[in-house]
Amino acid sequence: MSEEVSKVEKKRISILGCGWLGFALAKRLSGSGITSEIKGSTTSEAKLDKFAGAGIEGYLLELNPVAGLNATISEPFFDSDMIVISVPPRMSQNVAGNYSAQMRMVAEAISKSPAKEIVFVSSTGVYRDLNRVAVEGDVYLPEHSAQPEMVAAENSITSLRPEKTVTILRLSGLLGYNRIPGKYVQGQKDLTTGDIPVNYIHRDDAAAIIHAMIEQGIQNETFNITAPFHPARSQVYVDSCAQFGWEAPTFKIPEQRPAFKVISGDKFSKAYQFEFKYPDPLQFHYQLEDL
Repeated sequence: MSEEVSKVEKKRISILGCGWLGFALAKRLSGSGITSEIKGSTTSEAKLDKFAGAGIEGYLLELNPVAGLNATISEPFFDSDMIVISVPPRMSQNVAGNYSAQMRMVAEAISKSPAKEIVFVSSTGVYRDLNRVAVEGDVYLPEHSAQPEMVAAENSITSLRPEKTVTILRLSGLLGYNRIPGKYVQGQKDLTTGDIPVNYIHRDDAAAIIHAMIEQGIQNETFNITAPFHPARSQVYVDSCAQFGWEAPTFKIPEQRPAFKVISGDKFSKAYQFEFKYPDPLQFHYQLEDL
């Protein structure tokens, strides 16, 4: 009697940077039935018990370009079918060139691994504020970007093509749960950016999108990941402050409207089947305690 073969082969998935987004993704994948093993890396030893409690194999892995990777830890971590890289640049360690050097080191480690599929979580911050809609083809080179080092990091990972399938995901501002936009501006006066549109994505949707792409098959492409609606920043700030009883900021009309961009998610929507849980940033779910 032959066993029924699943349409989706179970994958061993390693999540490099199992933090605010990565851990949410790991938990979602662990309950999905499409994975046989999930590994997560962290630089905090305190998180290893949290990983174990969620059924995630934890690895304490430092990305130090000077010292290099600890092969005893990195080799078994990268021994997977798919690698998801969710390591944002650390603003507290804002040393020019450090992040791109980290990603070159990661790309070299992946090149020697059996992994065939790579997802790199980038940012729509790579687009300049040109007062128009931003699409993926606007930025491929660091010199065209508002964040040259992020694009250099993207290119280090895409250099793994064609031997490996590499998807670049440029995420808009990640919000939800205890990341509440109004929290950061409560009580501020005479803000001048109230009229410009926002580009946000809820963490639940970001994790669900990566999950959906893995299920449907990743592509050698770059995709913007953003909520479809782009309300004015003042609306988002005032509304989220009201939810928690905080003093709303005030706004004034500047002599010249600040530069802005509107991120297009059309390419993703045409390539994948996905229904947003939170398409409108004015309807995002927030709470003071994180999950």
